[in-house]
Amino acid sequence: MNELITSRSNPKIRFVKNIKAQKSSRDSGFFVVEGIHHVGEAFEAMQAGKGIIIHSLYYAPELLNSEFAFRIIQYAKAKNINHYQLSAYAFSSLAEKDNPQGILAVVQRKVNYLSELSPQNFNWGVALVSPQDAGNIGTIVRTIDAVNADGLILLDGGADPFHNQSVRASMGTLFWHVIVESTCGEFRQWIQQNHYHVVGTSAHAQQNYREGIPYQKPAILLMGSEQKGLTKEQASICEKMIFLPMKGRASSLNLAVATGVMLYAMLER
Repeated sequence: MNELITSRSNPKIRFVKNIKAQKSSRDSGFFVVEGIHHVGEAFEAMQAGKGIIIHSLYYAPELLNSEFAFRIIQYAKAKNINHYQLSAYAFSSLAEKDNPQGILAVVQRKVNYLSELSPQNFNWGVALVSPQDAGNIGTIVRTIDAVNADGLILLDGGADPFHNQSVRASMGTLFWHVIVESTCGEFRQWIQQNHYHVVGTSAHAQQNYREGIPYQKPAILLMGSEQKGLTKEQASICEKMIFLPMKGRASSLNLAVATGVMLYAMLER
């Protein structure tokens, strides 16, 4: 049995704190996953061959009362994954929330490339231009999962898709779907080479999303940034431009909400 870690200054504790202190998982190559459900999703995706690499598991026996959590720990031990027992005091220094569930994992960030994707393995997905809110990214991945689309393409930077807020908002679904970061220029070339049908949204578009528009696959839903939407150049990539009617005082919907509405419209047709 591993020695119980009780000090908040232990090197293993500092390792996790350093990862969390980074502005982005792009810097360290790792990200932290907290909570029984989310850690469980990471382990199940790893077992399913989704390319997830779990670097280490941290747990506080005093805080755990879940059989599922203990099965995760036993699996980590059996697979020789680094695993560390912490006191409740030491673990609380790593947790984001009050009343932590007593388990977290450090996961290696997987890098995917746009050139690896084609209609054969990415038949339907979403592309976001410079999204600034990690929670929106996670919520969109969760909706991608709900409609059985393939994944997410992030264009020209933006928030970290593996930020804690994104992992939580996705409910762990981001472990099961492809996430790629690229540029708008590379995206345009890839679209043309692979003959994708691209749909975009704009308040100035002529077609209402409810007008029974047919959507063809392979398909990409292209959504602009939270502040500015799609530029003219980005909109020129799109085969169709759609608007969502706004009946009240607000001029636009939240990015994740608008994406969800469009994904379900595409699912129905």
